[in-house]
Amino acid sequence: MLGLRLLSSSFFLLGLITTTTVEPTIAGKVPAIIVFGDSTVDAGNNNFLDTPLKCDFSPYGRDFDGGKITGRWSNGRVATDFISEGFGLKKTLPAFRDPEYTIKDFATGVDFASAGTGFDPATAHIMNVMPVQTEVDDYKKYIGELKEYMGEKKTAEFLKDAMYVISVGTNDFMENYYTPLRTSAYSLPVEEYEVQLLGDAEKFFTDLYNAGARKIVLFGLTPLGCLPLVRATWGLGDCYDKYNELAKIYNSKLESLVKKLNNNLKGLRLVFSPLYGTVMDMIEHPGKYGFENVDKGCCGTGMVEMSFMCNRLNPFTCSDADKYLFWDSFHPAQRTAKLVSEIALNTTFVQFMNN
Repeated sequence: MLGLRLLSSSFFLLGLITTTTVEPTIAGKVPAIIVFGDSTVDAGNNNFLDTPLKCDFSPYGRDFDGGKITGRWSNGRVATDFISEGFGLKKTLPAFRDPEYTIKDFATGVDFASAGTGFDPATAHIMNVMPVQTEVDDYKKYIGELKEYMGEKKTAEFLKDAMYVISVGTNDFMENYYTPLRTSAYSLPVEEYEVQLLGDAEKFFTDLYNAGARKIVLFGLTPLGCLPLVRATWGLGDCYDKYNELAKIYNSKLESLVKKLNNNLKGLRLVFSPLYGTVMDMIEHPGKYGFENVDKGCCGTGMVEMSFMCNRLNPFTCSDADKYLFWDSFHPAQRTAKLVSEIALNTTFVQFMNN
C-alpha cells in the first residue's frame, strides 16, 4: 500500500474494529463514493443483465434493511456500503443499472460493479456480465447526466473530489485462468497471464483518470486458497496454499503498478489497500473477531453453494450469519464486510478524509 501499512498485531486490529467510524463532517471533502468491480461490491447491476450470474432471490439479502433482496452477494450490505456510511454519506449505494434510481440518487454515490467480471475482458464473457470497460462506459454516461444535473464546472470538481473504490481480480483466476476451458485453450504461464492482467488494469485506471477520477483505492486479493469453494475442491477442507501464494505475489505486482501510475499520471492519488493480511488474521484467529466458522459459508452446506444453489429451499442454511466469515462459498457475510471496511477506513482511507 502506498505510504501506509496495516499493522499486524492482534491488539491493534481489535482496536480498529471497536473504533467509531469517521464523522459525517467529512462528507464535504468527499461528495460521493463511486464503485467499480465484481461481486464483492456489486449492488445489483447484474439484476438487469442477461446473465445466469444473479442472486436476486432469498436468502440473499435476508439481513438487509427490511429484508430487501437487492442483488448483493451477501446476506446484507457489502463493504462499499459501509465505506459510504463511514464517509458520512448514504448507508447503501444504488446500482447504476437499476431504473428505480435517478441522477439525484447517484449524485452522492453510485455503484457500477458487475458480479463475475475481471480486468481481463474474457473473464466477463464467461458468464455474460459487464467487462470493466463497460463499467467505465456507464461511468461516462453518468458524467453526462451529472453535467445536466449540476453543470459542467461543478461536475469537474465533483469528479475530482469523489472517492473511487475498486474491487476486482478474483474472477480472473478463479473463474477464468484456472478453469479447464482456459488452461486447455491457452498454454500461457500464470506469470505471463499476470502481465496481461496488469496491462488491462493499467488501461482501466488510465481511462478512469482521463474521465476525471483522482482519488482511487484499489482493494487487493484476499487469501484465494481459503475460500470455502476452493477448500472443498482443492484443499480437502484446508486452505489451498498454491492459490494463497498466487494472491500474495499478484498483490505485490499490483502495488508496483500503483506506484507506476502515481508517478506517470499527474495529480492521481491511487492507493493500494491490502486485504490479504486482514482476512487471513480473521481466518487464523476467528475468536478475536467473534466468528465461530471461517471455513464454510452460512448458506447451505457452506462448501459449494452460491447463486441458485444458495436458495430459500436449502435446509442447511445457518440461522445466524454473523457467526460466519463467509455468507456463501465465495462471498463474505455482511458482518465480515463491516469489519473489513472499518479497518480500511481507519488505515487506507484516512488520508482522504481531510483533503
